[in-house]
Amino acid sequence: MNEPDNPLQNHLLACLPETEWPRWKPQLELVDLPLGKVLTESGAPLTDVHFPTSAIVSLLHVLEDGSSAEIAVVGFEGVVGISIFMGGGSTPSRSVVQSAGQGYRMRAEAIKAAFEHSNAVLHLMLRFTQALITQMSQTAVCNRYHSLDQQLCRWLLLSLDRLHGNELVMTQELISNMLGVRREGVTEAALKLQAAGLIRYARGHISVLDRPALEHRTCECYQVVKREYDRLLPGNTAI
Repeated sequence: MNEPDNPLQNHLLACLPETEWPRWKPQLELVDLPLGKVLTESGAPLTDVHFPTSAIVSLLHVLEDGSSAEIAVVGFEGVVGISIFMGGGSTPSRSVVQSAGQGYRMRAEAIKAAFEHSNAVLHLMLRFTQALITQMSQTAVCNRYHSLDQQLCRWLLLSLDRLHGNELVMTQELISNMLGVRREGVTEAALKLQAAGLIRYARGHISVLDRPALEHRTCECYQVVKREYDRLLPGNTAI
């Protein structure tokens, strides 16, 4: 399970019934997901889905003036491109690799066929979709009602849950784009967390030093999302 090219590192793929593997395995292509790579563009037809294994992907809503804000993150607990099997074919959001790694790509025709062929696959993907919708909804509430400090804590925890380790490679500029706030605000919030001994930030590397304290400092939004993933995706090793 720790091999970089093992599709079972992705929780959804690991949850597939064994009877599905003869159909799925030939359709999965290992791909590199470098930092900043755009997997789906707003309004563009989707041609494939991605199952991250070691990368994290941000789903961003982009405004006409080019500014953006993150609405959800997807890592090795899920799949990017749900509009394909949900019947939409495109989405108003953009998906961008936030933390470099690898994943598996599957063509749109293949995932749609698998979705329609198997009730087990259908229900698994729908449960993940419900969990993802919960994350999106809670992110909107958090951005409206909670402080930037709390938002940053939530964002760090959600990202850590999708990584094998306690360190993020992330510039403050990228974090500010994800949260939809000014870079100076992220700098101030990060310095507060560092002064409190919760994180260490240097040259784009964020190390979490005290996760329990970080969980205590964040708002309830993190636990709402975590509980829903745990409820809908039992045995989820990502969360």
